[in-house]
Amino acid sequence: MKSKTEYLEVSEAEHVGGYELKLRFNNGTERLVDFGPFLRKVQNPDLAKYRNMKNFKSFRIHYGDLMWGDYEMIFPIIDLYRGNV
Repeated sequence: MKSKTEYLEVSEAEHVGGYELKLRFNNGTERLVDFGPFLRKVQNPDLAKYRNMKNFKSFRIHYGDLMWGDYEMIFPIIDLYRGNV
């Protein structure tokens, strides 16, 4: 009998204020993740542009990953699940 492999994915993301997003995963878990500390420290201009709220809110879910731009800013799913960025 084959075992079913399950993959952890982001199923929904909602901006709740500031640089915080409420993430819902395909296993039903929800996490509030604050991207502010990461964005305040980042020096790379390709990532620093996401300090601009309009750019930050342009996130999307692509095949279960939370991302900005064309893979410009993306985080490991397990870090998001743990609430660490």
